[in-house]
Amino acid sequence: MSLVAKQSDALLTSAAPGQPTALSADVVICTYTLDRWDLLARAVESALAQTVAPERLIIVVGHSEPGAHNVNEDLLGRCRQEWGNGRADSPVEILIVTRRFAGTKGSSLNTALLLTRADVIAFLDDDAEAAPDWLERKLAVYSRYPDVVAVGGAPLPDYGAPRPSWFPPDFDWVFGCHYRSLPDRLAPTQHLIGTSMSARRDAILDVGGFHADWHDDMDLSHRIAHNFGADAVCYEPLAAVRHWVPPERLTWSYFWRRCFYVNRSKVGAFADMGEAGNIGAELRFAFRVLLGPAPALVAAVTGHPERLGQALVAVLGVVMAGCGYIAGRMQLARGRRAEVLTTGLSAAEVRQARAAVRAVDDA
Repeated sequence: MSLVAKQSDALLTSAAPGQPTALSADVVICTYTLDRWDLLARAVESALAQTVAPERLIIVVGHSEPGAHNVNEDLLGRCRQEWGNGRADSPVEILIVTRRFAGTKGSSLNTALLLTRADVIAFLDDDAEAAPDWLERKLAVYSRYPDVVAVGGAPLPDYGAPRPSWFPPDFDWVFGCHYRSLPDRLAPTQHLIGTSMSARRDAILDVGGFHADWHDDMDLSHRIAHNFGADAVCYEPLAAVRHWVPPERLTWSYFWRRCFYVNRSKVGAFADMGEAGNIGAELRFAFRVLLGPAPALVAAVTGHPERLGQALVAVLGVVMAGCGYIAGRMQLARGRRAEVLTTGLSAAEVRQARAAVRAVDDA
């Protein structure tokens, strides 16, 4: 029986919370600004309150500017003051470290990866609050399906302002949340959302860690699928987090810019992946969206006019994404890409990371 078939069966009898697992997990949170302190504190507390506790919580403090030398010292000091001595009421070991590589988000993730020791590494954004069973739900998938290598969870929007009626549900990816085209139950998927993703530690090391700053989640998903098979990357919507959506991300300006610039930069990201990169998921998404106005028109006639507006905005989003992709192709052809600062871990760093776990096991 194929893994896909087994997963489809399992979705009808999904593992209930409370099932024991022999797998261990570390949680990683990357952060860079004091402006999100309250959200960061919420994220940390949610990681410490899991029904299955992580062995380590690794908080990596960076900066909006790239480079290991750029660190938000005020944020670092406050993190150390708040969590530097661990928590008396929690068995979780808390590490607070600074970014050690040249890029931004991807470099912070690689910094944390070298400090992990557990079987599974779960990544949580600093503006997301994990449900109490978030980690347990992910580990249940790994326990049930040994061939699954990466598991994503559902980031559900936590709005800072009322959601506009025109905003299409297919485009909640714009602010890093679960969108309508994703599976509504446990199933393979091509793209995990970095807000709430996880993977087996050995698999992340096998692909050399993280190779991107802007598209760290997409890059990891594609590289793992290329190495281990498409069914090895799965989405478990029951592993939920609440992802903060500030008011400025609910504007038309943010919407169209995100559609354009994300897809412009994807061109370079796919090029960096080599054989692992493909735009199949993007093409299927665009096809589904372009079929949307017809049923939306029927809905409008039957008393739901907002659906037609959403469908038309979604079509405009696809058009802006296509324009971005064409612009990215032109940039790539002319050699005008931005410098890639996060390029993965070296072979020596991967060996060091593997040796660190062996040393712990032998101790």
